[in-house]
Amino acid sequence: MERLLLFARTVSYLRPDQVFAQVLKRVRPSSRVPPARSARTRSGVNIGPSPSLCPPASGDFSFCFLNRTLTFPSSSVDWASPKLPKLWRYNLHYFDYLDDPARSDEAKCRLIADWIANNPIGVGDGWEPYPVSLRIVNWIKFFLRREKPPEPAWLQSLWTQAAWLERHVEYHLLANHLFKNAVALVFVGVYFDGPEADRWLRQGWVLLWQELAEQFLPDGGHYERSLMYHSICLMDCLDLVNLLDHSEAPVAQEGLARFKDTARAALAYLYGLCLPDGEIPLFNDAAFEIAPSPKRIFQYATTLLGYEPPVPAQELELRAYPDSGYYVIANGNDRLVIDCGPIGPDYQPGHAHCDTLSYELAIDGRRVIVDSGVHDYEASPERAYARSTSAHNTVMVDGVEQSEIWGVFRVARRAKPIRASLRRGEDGRVIFEGAHDGYRRLPGKPIHSRTVIYDERGEWVVQDRLDGMGEHRLESYVHLHPDFQVRRHERHLTIVTTDGHRMAVVEPLTPCEVRIEQGWYFPEFGMKYERTIIVFARSHKAPFDVCYAIRKGAGRRQ
Repeated sequence: MERLLLFARTVSYLRPDQVFAQVLKRVRPSSRVPPARSARTRSGVNIGPSPSLCPPASGDFSFCFLNRTLTFPSSSVDWASPKLPKLWRYNLHYFDYLDDPARSDEAKCRLIADWIANNPIGVGDGWEPYPVSLRIVNWIKFFLRREKPPEPAWLQSLWTQAAWLERHVEYHLLANHLFKNAVALVFVGVYFDGPEADRWLRQGWVLLWQELAEQFLPDGGHYERSLMYHSICLMDCLDLVNLLDHSEAPVAQEGLARFKDTARAALAYLYGLCLPDGEIPLFNDAAFEIAPSPKRIFQYATTLLGYEPPVPAQELELRAYPDSGYYVIANGNDRLVIDCGPIGPDYQPGHAHCDTLSYELAIDGRRVIVDSGVHDYEASPERAYARSTSAHNTVMVDGVEQSEIWGVFRVARRAKPIRASLRRGEDGRVIFEGAHDGYRRLPGKPIHSRTVIYDERGEWVVQDRLDGMGEHRLESYVHLHPDFQVRRHERHLTIVTTDGHRMAVVEPLTPCEVRIEQGWYFPEFGMKYERTIIVFARSHKAPFDVCYAIRKGAGRRQ
């Protein structure tokens, strides 16, 4: 019964058209694709260089995805690879590696031919709409940049994949999957000539206009609130600009201008949320080495749009992104990024974590307090941990998750922000205030609010308050980067590097238990590091506070 209720609470957030598409997908047999007609390419189509999305190969038939490497015999690639995670198999079917200069042209051609020969229509992971969409774009890029024309069999296969995608657009999932489908339809509609291609172009163009307004928020952020997926969708926008600017495509110029404006806003947002090391914070499903790094994205945007990243400010700067719910306190090489936004779009929170009111903190340019990241997309203990409240720098109440996360991508009841603001007080200190309702389903309807006060001399005071009624237990987590250790003293803790240099002092300011635990850090898919967690805990009758201060160390040897 509890499982049924959990499922019902999850489904209640879906859109009616999404539910209809989910049902239709399950009851309707897979759509057949008509035989390919003469696959004629359109004249005047081209594309410029773009960043490679794949690390250099160690061999022509060697593949490294999610930090797992597998080398196949040149004559028999196992496109099914049943013993590997689904996301690894997806990457094999994406064909990002066609842009890898370390892999020979001969091998790339053999891989395309081998895929065509061993992946019959509609069978296996390679025919799911998401990998079809990525593969379409990657094949077209490869065909356009190669001196030799594509083989007729390649064009026939590409045409068939486009016809298949047209009938299997992911209206049941929406979000970034639908965006990818639309991008692929535009690519293939621009590349081919004829009535079918014109239809694909129209379908993709209408979808893109619709999803551009839906998925990119007024503050420039992608609505799934993951900087990794923001970067991926931003790259899609830049790729479209690249294709359309280099092609005689029958699209309205005002539409292209809109894509450029969206890309510029998304670039400013990405720049504003990066930590001093130039990389993204790891809130929600975000990890390094999946999307291109911000540096490479900015370089690509400079080539296409003349974009120039701002000169880093050395003085105090406050950045608020209220639509996506991120707030930044930046002062030179010190930076605090706070998450107080919705966990994602209500109808698709698959990449959401229990990280409301969590934060990442960099001191002197180094990540010191960090999010846990993401290890995999499997039904694994690591996946469950990475999404949990205790894996983030936020508060757990009575041992209950902020949001009802379950399965690999599902969320039932979820935390929603009540308020969030960032301002400078009359005394010059910076004040962030935020609250969410994730624990209102508990007896006494407690509300967690967090205030962060920053003093430019190098102190962050974090005050967690639990309002409501009744006795509750509040646990506030502080996760350190694996490069740092904690040394405990009578009244405070010091955060030190492995060679003994002090980075910060952490001190509780209210009565509470202080304990040191071990947890996990997943900066990349498939990578797992042990790290230290500080936990401030208190059981009391609401309302009550738990408060601690983080003060920059002087860099002296401990």
